[in-house]
Amino acid sequence: MLLGPRQVGKTTLARAIAAERGNRAVYLDLERPADRNRLADADAYLRAQNGNLVVIDEIHRLPGLFEVLRGIIDDRRAGGDRAGHFLLLGSASLDLMQQSSESLAGRASYLELAPIDALEWVGTDRTVDSLWVRGGFPESALAPDDARSIQWRRDFVRSYLERDVPMFAPRLPAAGVGRLWGMLAHLQATLLNASRLAGSLGISAAAVTRYLELLVDLQLVRRLPPWHANLRKRFVRSPKMFIRDSGVLHALLDIATWDNLLGHPIVGSSWEGFVIENLIAAAGDRRRPYFFRTPDGAEIDLLFERGGSVELAIEIKRSTAPTVSRGFHLACETLQPQAAFVVHGGNDVWPMGRGTTATGLHAMMQRLQSDA
Repeated sequence: MLLGPRQVGKTTLARAIAAERGNRAVYLDLERPADRNRLADADAYLRAQNGNLVVIDEIHRLPGLFEVLRGIIDDRRAGGDRAGHFLLLGSASLDLMQQSSESLAGRASYLELAPIDALEWVGTDRTVDSLWVRGGFPESALAPDDARSIQWRRDFVRSYLERDVPMFAPRLPAAGVGRLWGMLAHLQATLLNASRLAGSLGISAAAVTRYLELLVDLQLVRRLPPWHANLRKRFVRSPKMFIRDSGVLHALLDIATWDNLLGHPIVGSSWEGFVIENLIAAAGDRRRPYFFRTPDGAEIDLLFERGGSVELAIEIKRSTAPTVSRGFHLACETLQPQAAFVVHGGNDVWPMGRGTTATGLHAMMQRLQSDA
């Protein structure tokens, strides 16, 4: 199962895989009525494809298929044919797709395809900053100019509101979700306050929570949880909210160019979210991301837990000549991470004292990936 937000490249990859199989592959796009009609009797049709790779795109449009697939997979495995039957593509999280259907637990392997990250992007003529401005969706990142890049992102946001949100929450008004997106953009990298958002939107806090859960499940918003250590002091319990793709964030704020971004009040929060997304992408599944904050000023922008202990503490600074905040030192003294870093806007690496190392984003991602 290949998961990821719309327009991230899932279909392109799946078609390439199907093409390698030649006439031993069948591709079904469930946004096409003709392909959905083929599955009117899904069990009979899919069983007739024995020996072929069946690619099913936009699987979340027919969640009832999971029950059929489960039976077919179990029957084939009982006959000794254990793998390579189906390639399923979905634009929503697995939990959202399967909330009212059978689970494929133990029968499928899962891969999340994320937007382009800095390790994939940076090259002789490509910089971290150019990816930061446009975001990682291929059509935006590779657009011939900034104007066409931001126009694609504006259309992308509208398509989600018009197509995906009504699919998963038909009673959810698109106008309300659009206003919520705008508010989240202005509140990038801040603590979630559902009551405050509800008051601004004129709806209940429960409805706001429901909206946010949907945007998280559509893999467009990240809810970064606080680290719940067993400490003898109070600490922040609310998650921090981020629009995951920096290009989408900038489109919502009408930031089209590098110069626009540098002069905008959101620049620091935007950089923080961009760095966090890239580091999480490089960190691998064995590490769990959190932030840490206490009322007395101790704070870590991003920490990774592995094996029950704090492995890495990371402070994020846009400056190429950063200094370590007192709050970061306080937090490190409390949590005792195995290593501490300040990720800055440049490329150089140097020791900053007290066990902290300054490093660029690209180098930090390489470190994480090599030890994932």
